[in-house]
Amino acid sequence: MAALSTVDPAAVRAYLLELQDRICAALERVDEGPGFAEQRIEPPGGGLARPRVLEGGAVIEKAAVNFSNTHGARLPPAASERRPELAGWPFEAASLSLIVHPRSPYAPTSHCNLRFFSVDADVPGAWWFGGGFDLTPYYGFSDDAVHWHRSARDACAPFGDALYPRLKKACDDYFYLPHRGEPRGIGGLFFDDLDEGGFERAFGLVRSIGDHYLPAYLPILERRGRQPWGERERDFQLYRRGRYAEFNLIHDRGTRYGLQSGRRIESVLASMPPLAAWRYDWQPEPGSPEAELYERFLTPRDWLDT
Repeated sequence: MAALSTVDPAAVRAYLLELQDRICAALERVDEGPGFAEQRIEPPGGGLARPRVLEGGAVIEKAAVNFSNTHGARLPPAASERRPELAGWPFEAASLSLIVHPRSPYAPTSHCNLRFFSVDADVPGAWWFGGGFDLTPYYGFSDDAVHWHRSARDACAPFGDALYPRLKKACDDYFYLPHRGEPRGIGGLFFDDLDEGGFERAFGLVRSIGDHYLPAYLPILERRGRQPWGERERDFQLYRRGRYAEFNLIHDRGTRYGLQSGRRIESVLASMPPLAAWRYDWQPEPGSPEAELYERFLTPRDWLDT
């Protein structure tokens, strides 16, 4: 594990702010709508929160791309559950968290989160990275899934052939609804408590994943975002968005961290879909496109072997 003296929080903050600008500009070009509204908030303990939200676009029904840099007196349990020796110490956190909920049911929801923690404790491993990106389709397309996972593999490639399968499995395991017995989507990459190889290597991986998000998602959004749809597809999209809401409210560590750390509640819940629906004991019609989502796409698989 690297010593705390090798860590450069300023470089992390600068990268995440630049990435926020780049992603927002790209999404605005695709949407051709009202663009992102920005707020600048100074958290009580110091730092900067810069949430940006787009609502009511032609292609994007809602997107949130939020940068946050906070300082706290005590590391919350959700951030220290795997590192109990650091619980209660002062900390700094920097993160970029984004969600895109397209309007068309044929365009998948995408999520990306990159975060950094530095704890003011004189113990090994007092800093780490976490994050990744994942995709949640409502109607499945194999070429979209293959492209998404190829981009994920490419992000990991400079760091060894074994990394992509490892982070893919971690993503499949994490974005899973145990009370439903099903994945949230088709996965991608997920990592947490990452400090292996030292700060420069870990930060290099974070930058590579951040830089591959737009090449992974934009071609899919451009291909599906204006595809015509009807009431049946919209109803199914809202039903599946209910699953997304369930995961975020029940299982997501980021939501729990935000609530425990006293962050602004609007920013914590910005990832929620603008509309969602629930049906009692609903099952898709056999042989339908809705059934295919469950049978082919909501089953962890090696998409690069398709």
